[in-house]
Amino acid sequence: MRGAGLVGCHRRRFTTTTQRAATATPAPDRVQRQFVAGRPIGSGQRTSRPLPPGRLPVPGGGAGRLQPAYRGLAMADHLRTELVLDALAMAIGTRRPAAGVIHHSDHGCQYTSVAFGERCQLAGVLPSLGSVGDCYDNAITESFFATLECELLARQHFPTLAAARLAVFDFIEGFYNTHRRHSALGYQSPATYERQAAACAA
Repeated sequence: MRGAGLVGCHRRRFTTTTQRAATATPAPDRVQRQFVAGRPIGSGQRTSRPLPPGRLPVPGGGAGRLQPAYRGLAMADHLRTELVLDALAMAIGTRRPAAGVIHHSDHGCQYTSVAFGERCQLAGVLPSLGSVGDCYDNAITESFFATLECELLARQHFPTLAAARLAVFDFIEGFYNTHRRHSALGYQSPATYERQAAACAA
């Protein structure tokens, strides 16, 4: 690699960002780390990336080891609850999940908010929360964001939120979901895996 002028991507150090509201009543853990393909589960989390003059929160979800039930993405220069509501709205609008689909996330105050719970109830989505401070309880989304940060966000600097939004969207929809092969999916892309699973179920 050195002879070709190549260097490996290194993941940045772990930073704790999850803050659960003290008065929140958490949803049950409906997943219990049973991340199996074909089960109707979506997942969510927020991540932030420095972007002058603020930060770039990016909530969303990835296929990981799951047959994707739905996907959504939203970006803004804040971490208010409407950010995850926008991501959920996009996911529901584009994926049209059946009632009873599970949305699994961490205990961030956005996911334990009344507004998020009400939006899930209206859409027939069942919220699910893992234990506090345990990355393994939302491992698929943690893995997705680690890939996004290592392969895109840590390698580029974005002058504006619009430029960052375009780059992230292109990475997710133009590469990660459609071309990037996943060992857990038999070295297929999430889109290919989903098409084959839908064909088998028909």
